[in-house]
Amino acid sequence: MEIQGAEIGVPCVLACFGRRDLIATIPDRLDVLTGSCIQIPCSFDIPGQHRDTFNSTILTSGVWIKENPDFGLHPDNVIFNSSITDNRYQGKITGNMSQKNCTTVFFNLTTSYTNRYFFRIESQPFRATDTGKSVDIVVWDLPSSPIITVSGEMREGTLVSFNCSAVAPCPEHPPELTWTLPTQFTPKNQLQEIPDQTKSVLSTVTFTPSYLHHEKNITCTAVYPVGASNKTAEHNMMLNVSFSPKDTSASISPADPVSVGSCVNLTCSSTANPPVTTFTWFQISGGKPTQVASGLSYTLNVTVGDGGLYFCEARNSHGCGKSKEVQLAIKGETGT
Repeated sequence: MEIQGAEIGVPCVLACFGRRDLIATIPDRLDVLTGSCIQIPCSFDIPGQHRDTFNSTILTSGVWIKENPDFGLHPDNVIFNSSITDNRYQGKITGNMSQKNCTTVFFNLTTSYTNRYFFRIESQPFRATDTGKSVDIVVWDLPSSPIITVSGEMREGTLVSFNCSAVAPCPEHPPELTWTLPTQFTPKNQLQEIPDQTKSVLSTVTFTPSYLHHEKNITCTAVYPVGASNKTAEHNMMLNVSFSPKDTSASISPADPVSVGSCVNLTCSSTANPPVTTFTWFQISGGKPTQVASGLSYTLNVTVGDGGLYFCEARNSHGCGKSKEVQLAIKGETGT
């Protein structure tokens, strides 16, 4: 007499309360390109009530069923059975079934393969389908964009790592990742396994940004080999580099010598990220700088003692920048 787990189509009150005759561990969803292959990480376990029935030394077949696990009513839903060679889907089980590894690869996928899939094992005397777990396979004509992440603070003079990852649903033909950066770099690439046991390619570049890199674009491009052609996707990111004030300069208007009693305006400018929070003005008096004002602009009605050299300082949370000195010349003074 053949012993088997509870099947769909056979009433089972316990199954309605969550008892599973087979426990398959597979991802929730996999995205793949048309014409490519897909690897489904898969392992299985036999619940305690059937553990004595399953014999791992006996050849066990792996079966994949699409859409509805009730293949008794829908026999065409069985798309792959490792015990036969003429399957609806071209594929193979690459895992060792005797070790409960049912990892499977399907080849030459088309958009019609987009569906939900269930796993089943067939052995003697045990057969069962995990009706409580499925994997959604979605087949796309174009790849999804890679993802760029940043490790560390993007601040001038500080080493920063940029990571780009792209899914590798077909590990036999993983995507190639390339970078476009505003500086020299040496990438480190590796094929990695993420928690659901699917694969992705990770590329890391490390460099020290300067303020000149602020608001420059970086690009990570993923090139997927599909047959004799390639399919490409990319991710662009604008760099947001924090830095102390740069290119700080002071200007004076009018620049020509002025008369006592006239109005003069001094203006400070600077580039910084985050923006400058404080502008401070200094006059060189007796060979030493003396603070005379604060603010982006400094306006004064000229007196005899106002002539001389001035400069400004711009400050943000990362530091300060000092301008070159500008000359306030007064008519009638020596040299004017």
